[in-house]
Amino acid sequence: MRERFAHARRRAFWNGLRAWVTGRPNRLLSWDEARDKLGVRGRLDLGLQTVPVDRVVGSVGRYEDFDRAFMPLRDNVQERWLSIAGGFYDGAGLPPVQLVKAGEVYFVVDGNHRVSVARERGIASLEARVVEVETRVPLTNHLDADELEVKGEYVRFLECARLDELRPDQRIEFTAGGGYERLREHIAVHRYRLGQDRGREVPPDEAVCDWYDHVYLPLVRLIRESGILAEFGQRTEADLYLWVVDHQHYLREQCGPGVSAERAAWHLAARHPERLAKRLVGAVREWLSGGACEQVIDQEAE
Repeated sequence: MRERFAHARRRAFWNGLRAWVTGRPNRLLSWDEARDKLGVRGRLDLGLQTVPVDRVVGSVGRYEDFDRAFMPLRDNVQERWLSIAGGFYDGAGLPPVQLVKAGEVYFVVDGNHRVSVARERGIASLEARVVEVETRVPLTNHLDADELEVKGEYVRFLECARLDELRPDQRIEFTAGGGYERLREHIAVHRYRLGQDRGREVPPDEAVCDWYDHVYLPLVRLIRESGILAEFGQRTEADLYLWVVDHQHYLREQCGPGVSAERAAWHLAARHPERLAKRLVGAVREWLSGGACEQVIDQEAE
């Protein structure tokens, strides 16, 4: 039986080496950290369920003892691990574990060694007693430490902007940190300009809704309709929105306030493959120019 544990420890070593070479995450998530960042609320007892083992991404208290695949990182878990594995091989099976469910992922409350033994033996699912908590942002089984940071920023953005309450269908997701802080800046500037146009102070909720309805959503809709998102790999609609808008701001700082959004879009798109450039410029041109600058852009495209 000890060779099974040795095999699991070797797998942990190779998992760590692979993560170091590829830069892919290998850390088991801490439930306390996830709970604090995500601002979870409510608890619902789901009772006994069959849970896919590969969706267990973290632990309440033993997250430093196992890697992302629940292979043991420390020799001091050996005796407990062997005891669980021995019962499994003797036909006793694995008793139900206790899990917390958040979105599509699970965290171990009790049963870390059972999950580890199951993963080492290639067992696809386990019986578990599950308590579900509500999160303000969606979570998938790809959740890792980096994404958890971004999700935490998303939660703080929603707490400030209340966009999920004002526009329940919203789903603004970035692939890297810092995006939500930029959106807060965009909304603040939009609120200021809106107040100037309307000759009165604009309430925060009104500014958020106006920004979402008339600035963010129209560009995102065109991104969807044009299909250009497929050219950007794992990037999201929010990533691309910010990319186009911020690039215009950058060019205005370099060349003056006369740089139009159309010009900024062309400058940005020209740095990408020809197929992407044509599709991006066409989509942004349709949305922003209304034909006013088509001749200039067409001349540059030639």
